[in-house]
Amino acid sequence: MTGRRIPEGKKEIFKEILGRDLKENDLSHHNDKRMITIGDMVSLTVRKKGMRPLLSIYDGYTERHIMTEFSSLVKEEKKRIVRNPAGVITNELNNTIKNSLKTGDTNLIYVEGEEDLAFIPCVLHSPNDIEVVYGCPGRGMMVVSTDIATKKKVEELWKQMEEFE
Repeated sequence: MTGRRIPEGKKEIFKEILGRDLKENDLSHHNDKRMITIGDMVSLTVRKKGMRPLLSIYDGYTERHIMTEFSSLVKEEKKRIVRNPAGVITNELNNTIKNSLKTGDTNLIYVEGEEDLAFIPCVLHSPNDIEVVYGCPGRGMMVVSTDIATKKKVEELWKQMEEFE
């Protein structure tokens, strides 16, 4: 397994919150065809509103607790399954996100492991003006648009990660 990981001593900079709070009631003002969701609760909330995001990434857990409702909802849908341990972005996850956004061949990625850092390749590989919606523990849903400024911030995070094999 190869990829990138957060170096020791730099974990705090990866905890910085990007974007703004997004309330469930405000979802109807957003275009689901220009949206990526990361996390089970976020993806479930969006789907329950009748929206079908461009891409949803989930791992069957919410705040380290098993969460099967979203997994059950999409169990019959086509999905890619990737492995990705906590604290890393495997090349497998990175490439699957990149290919899914480029080709549109799947709109679901199930992560065996942890999907928290999927935010980074989602922003890096998305065209401009895509909204990435993710869960923030203790805060709720956050949304960030993939504009030039956001992409630059996320590119800096990517560059600070170290490669591993």
